[in-house]
Amino acid sequence: MALLDSDNKFTQPRILRLDTLDSYEKIEQVLKALASDRRITILSHLSKKMASVNEIAEMLDIPASTATMHINILEDAGLIHTELKPASRGLQKVIARVYDQVVIQLPKAPEDHSDNVIDVTMPIGAFVDCQVAPTCGLVGEIGIIGELDDVASFYHPNRIYTQLLWFRHGYVEYRFPNRLPKNMSLESLQFSLELCSEAPLHNPDWPSDITVWVNQVEIGTWTSPGDFGGERGVLTPLWWDEWNTQYGMLKVWRVNREGSYVDGVLISDVGINRLNIPQQPYISLKIGVKNDGTPGGINLFGSKFGNYPQDIVMRMRFQPLAG
Repeated sequence: MALLDSDNKFTQPRILRLDTLDSYEKIEQVLKALASDRRITILSHLSKKMASVNEIAEMLDIPASTATMHINILEDAGLIHTELKPASRGLQKVIARVYDQVVIQLPKAPEDHSDNVIDVTMPIGAFVDCQVAPTCGLVGEIGIIGELDDVASFYHPNRIYTQLLWFRHGYVEYRFPNRLPKNMSLESLQFSLELCSEAPLHNPDWPSDITVWVNQVEIGTWTSPGDFGGERGVLTPLWWDEWNTQYGMLKVWRVNREGSYVDGVLISDVGINRLNIPQQPYISLKIGVKNDGTPGGINLFGSKFGNYPQDIVMRMRFQPLAG
């Protein structure tokens, strides 16, 4: 287990991910291990270097037996690693921290797999048209695609592998296959995606008006509060520096017969009947920032960047035609 480099410093963040696929006993064990100020202090101390039991006891001003009890709890939870190393008098136990982050995926409600729902996922690099202005760029899972602040990079053949894209103003357009079955009436259409504003490096106070069009019809605008960084996104690759944009917010645009919504809040009176869905073989989705309003730019995240393991997801909900 290579935890430290030659200078006794950790070389990269290590993440423990827990979800409902793990046993509830394991999750409970980790949570109980973290539910102690002293054990949190031990983990903080171990972020810089290995330490012995006596060093931890002295640091906390507690007996060595008490320090050992806390260390055993952390080790049983898998949060630290202990080993014996030679000392001036025999062997001594030294402790190293195993993880830098603990991410717990809360359980979700069962997916709706009824016959009246169709989901289609679109990679963020699969846009069919764009009009963007710098600052702009494309990033894949392992590196930059093309060149930064170069509009021509948005036409690069490798753009399909994009996991993060950004621009100051303009738009990207996607075309989803229209899978509405015959003799069915579309009840609602929704798009979920992770996004945020685009600021130099990052800035949590950087509002941007982000607009969505469906089949060239503007359905509404949401104001992103900022561009989020400084703390690594759960899925963001390790090579991408933390002072850059790290993650966004998962937003849901939805259109039904009554109007258009963002996260359930009405944003316009544009209803599903104005989108001409049945007449086309595809459904166009444009996401962009106008040059008026608050042009704070946009970052759009793919399934391997940010905090949410998804690309753009379109959901169609329909019912049989009356009569």
